[in-house]
Amino acid sequence: MLRPGQMPARRKAAFPPSVDEGTRLLILGSLPGDASIKQGEYYAHRGNAFWALMSEVLGEDLRGLPYAMRLKRLRARGVGLWDVIESADREGSLDSAIRGAELRDLGAFVARLPKLEAIAFNGKTAAQHGRRQIGGRPDLHLIDLPSSSGAFASMSREGKRSAWMALAPYVILPSTSGC
Repeated sequence: MLRPGQMPARRKAAFPPSVDEGTRLLILGSLPGDASIKQGEYYAHRGNAFWALMSEVLGEDLRGLPYAMRLKRLRARGVGLWDVIESADREGSLDSAIRGAELRDLGAFVARLPKLEAIAFNGKTAAQHGRRQIGGRPDLHLIDLPSSSGAFASMSREGKRSAWMALAPYVILPSTSGC
């Protein structure tokens, strides 16, 4: 039941995956927030540390690059992005407000990524839904990460950075010939 002045939740849909045949590490979020949906870009909210954290993991600054180039650099380093939820009703951007989630078929999706070695879950909601969908896959390393969202403020940026560095072994080292 809605409170006076409260708007009904809107159905929000996720983006297509950003992967290719060389994806070794797949980072799964829950569902894009309002700023990301508005801009059509993963992790677009200025308070989200995703691009800063991935810059640390990769050892190259992605933050100043145009969005398309950021995705290209991730793919060149074997990193793909997607979300565990296809669509859901949600007022605002918080995962705690997600209702009626339609989940992806992650099992079938990851089976189509021949070089996949690890899946990282960006936050608790992604881990909860993603681990259930993927099931027992001894061939894949599953990594639970603290959320890169600015709304997850109980961990410092340095704490998040330290946890996210667990992704480094799964990224392709930069080529010496340039990109």
